[in-house]
Amino acid sequence: MITQRMKYALKALLVLADEKAGAGAPLRIEEIARRASTPKRFLEHILLDIRNAGVIASIRGRSGGYVLVKDPALVSISELLRLIDGPIAPLQCLSRHSYQRCEDCADEESCRIRRVFAEIFWSYLVLIESLTLADMLRSDATAAAVLQEAATAAQ
Repeated sequence: MITQRMKYALKALLVLADEKAGAGAPLRIEEIARRASTPKRFLEHILLDIRNAGVIASIRGRSGGYVLVKDPALVSISELLRLIDGPIAPLQCLSRHSYQRCEDCADEESCRIRRVFAEIFWSYLVLIESLTLADMLRSDATAAAVLQEAATAAQ
């Protein structure tokens, strides 16, 4: 599950990507917060992290603000998840970026918990690692189909 912080980051990036595709003007944090329906006070820290990662830039001055500097097709959702939320593996012994051996595990090779979650995580990784901000910008039809399927399954 992604955190609220990650949702705010994605909403802000989608706003900046939409603006880049349109007028391309820098957006002040208040405008990003308004368009993304997110609290400004949370966005300040989130946008700083994203800026430090080189995805967006801040422009000083009266007509300054934030702009998306990276092509949306090159903005990896999995890397954003790691940047904003930290490791994405369900178990620390499965993490590629923050691996740690489980203290209570005698043998990783025979650990049934690790094996089951490794299969699930692998499927998740195949999907999430291929997803970019550009995919999210054009995902309306796909998202509608997934949401409809989820609503049907919940009934």
